[in-house]
Amino acid sequence: MKSVNFNGPMRLFRTIILSLALVAPQAVTVINGQAVPGKDENIPFLVTFGKQGETSWGDDDFYQVWFFFIPRSNTQQFFIKVFDPDCGGEHDEIQGEFNTRTRFSVYGGKGVDPDQNEGSRGLFNGMDYKGGTILATQVFGQEARYDNKYYTFGPFSPTAGDFNKKWNGYIFKVVTEGISGDDGNLYKFFMSRERESDIPVEGGNAFTYEYTFRMWNDFTSKAHIYPYVDTGVIWVKQSNFDWDNDGHILIVSRYKQGLSATISNQDNWGESRVGIEPAEIGGSLDFQFIKKQGRPEDLVKNNNVVVTIENQYGEALPFFSSPIGGVPIYEGKIGVKPITKPKK
Repeated sequence: MKSVNFNGPMRLFRTIILSLALVAPQAVTVINGQAVPGKDENIPFLVTFGKQGETSWGDDDFYQVWFFFIPRSNTQQFFIKVFDPDCGGEHDEIQGEFNTRTRFSVYGGKGVDPDQNEGSRGLFNGMDYKGGTILATQVFGQEARYDNKYYTFGPFSPTAGDFNKKWNGYIFKVVTEGISGDDGNLYKFFMSRERESDIPVEGGNAFTYEYTFRMWNDFTSKAHIYPYVDTGVIWVKQSNFDWDNDGHILIVSRYKQGLSATISNQDNWGESRVGIEPAEIGGSLDFQFIKKQGRPEDLVKNNNVVVTIENQYGEALPFFSSPIGGVPIYEGKIGVKPITKPKK
């Protein structure tokens, strides 16, 4: 598992809440989605392997941690749904025969907030990422009744989360663990105000610090993830694991048209530093994952990849399922003096 140092304070949700009061209505719509992966990311599934799996299959630690944010102004109960939580159906990655069991657990209460409990982020060797109180948990094996269907946790009261005064809202956490077996469980989340319908919580969002996901099995689909760049960031270090040398990773923003990132091969990490311009502060970067082109027989299938990003202080950047500020669009020359590329 990759260790990331995260000791500094986040000012992110203070920015979000202020933005909600100031932005145009169409921007609020962007912030309101809580599908994980989000619509703009074009990622088919998250993936977690059983703990007997091989890291060369694209999962560095066999668990994944996601956070869900509920603003204080929201007083309605809500639900967290898992799509296709079992491991053994249409979408999952088999290794020999299906034998994997996966535990999904929802946490609330003190200890969840990643700003107050750095271990909660799931980035540290030897640190407990299960801080908080378990509100609901369920283990899934190969169970056809859950294949291609939702399993719903809840309802939950917003006040059951970990309240953050600075963000003025409540944080919940979902931990997904491959507790046995060696297959890959592919799944999605959705946070909804209703059990039977996907109605997002107004002002809510979802984020993670280590993104483990599946690429599409074709040459044409482009995946995106959106790290948020907060005030004071001068450069970031991107780290990607087990990309399998499967094409290119490009970084796009209002200022960057498409900067290539160092990529990884099978079962190793690739890292590179990227300078941040003033015009990129307070918004999201667009990391684009573009598969290598070739003949149909050359297509790399079932490519799973892990990504983390940290700033110059070793502080991890969160990836939001709905990019803060919307999807960044390159604007060409915007009157900003380039920053010298940081030394490695």
